[in-house]
This record gives sequence, C-alpha cells and structure tokens, in this order.
Amino acid sequence: MGGRGTAIRGPRRLRRQAACAALVLCGALALTACNGDDGSDAGAGAAGTTPGVSPVSPSAIPATSAAPAGGATPSAAASSKKPAPTATTPAKPKPPAPGPTCVPKASISPDEIAVYRYTPEGGSTSLIVKHGNWGCAVAGGATPFVTVGEETFIPIAEDAKISAFTPILPTTVSTPISTHELTSWLETHPNKGLVFHYNVNKAGVIDTLGQEEYTS
Repeated sequence: MGGRGTAIRGPRRLRRQAACAALVLCGALALTACNGDDGSDAGAGAAGTTPGVSPVSPSAIPATSAAPAGGATPSAAASSKKPAPTATTPAKPKPPAPGPTCVPKASISPDEIAVYRYTPEGGSTSLIVKHGNWGCAVAGGATPFVTVGEETFIPIAEDAKISAFTPILPTTVSTPISTHELTSWLETHPNKGLVFHYNVNKAGVIDTLGQEEYTS
C-alpha cells in the first residue's frame, strides 16, 4: 500500500507542476501582449517626432505680437518718428534803408541858366540858354542842373563881368574872362550846358555872369 500510494502521488505532482508551468506561460504571454499594445499606441502617438526630442505642447509656444522690436506699441513707434521737414519759403530781402531826402530848389531858378551856344544875330551877342533848377545828387556825387522848358536866348554885354574856371580855363580857381573868350570857347565846345549865375541890367542885357562851382 505504501509503495502504490507513493507511485500515485508522483504523477499527480507532475501534473500540478505542468499545470502551474502552463499558467505561468499564459500569464507571461498575456503580459507581453499587453505591453505590445501599449508600445504600438505610443509609437503611433510619437510618429513624426525626432527621437530624443520631447514634443512641444501648444501651450508652450509663445504668442506672436504685432508690436515692433523694442517693446514699443505701434502707436508709440509711429509717434516717435520725426515729421518730415517742410519746405520753407526764402525770406524776402529787406528794402534798403531810406537815404537822406533831397529837396531840390524851385522848379525854375530865377538867376541860374545852363549855357549851350551863342549867336551874333541882331547886331549883338546873345547866349542860347535853358532855365532850370538843381536836382538831387546822383552816382559819383555830381549834382545835376535839371533844365526846364525850351532853349531861349539872352543878350550879353561886350563888357560884361564874367568869371570862369575848368573846363573853360585850366584852373579850378574862378578867374575873370572877357565876353570874346567865352564865345570863342562856346564855338569850339557847343552844348556843354555849363551852369552860370547871371544878372541883367535895366535893358535886359546880361552884365554879370559867373560860372557855378557845382556843375555836373
């Protein structure tokens, strides 16, 4: 009996060991199948990513800003720009300061004439003259004698007291000359218009004639 019981127990033990081994093998296969499913899912989720680089979540991407570099807002950047320079109108030149006012003499001087020529007609010597007045100084400082009206003639006495200087005489000092010396110069230098101060006697004949120092 003892030997048979030992023999019976031996096969049963082997069957239990085989059953346990089969259960362990099934458990291992089930665990492997589960791990394979997880790996395939992880591989599908990670498709398109570079190995070793963690995928970036959308929340980690910084939002882009329309503000210009430097942190300034668009309105601040626009206001910081300097306005374009505008064209300026050149300043008009100032008019020259008014000079001293020139007040000429009367329209016709009663005792001054411009002598141009002479004529011996009528049996006496007459000077061909124009009346006028002194104007305002011109360029160079010369003061012109402004004549008025047409030429006329005034008789001159043969013994009239006459004084003259340049250009009639080669001197700047007033020097007495005769009527003949004056008419001789006028004959060779007509229409010069030299200005003389004159005086007439009761007969209307020039008896005094003096060349003016301020002729043009």
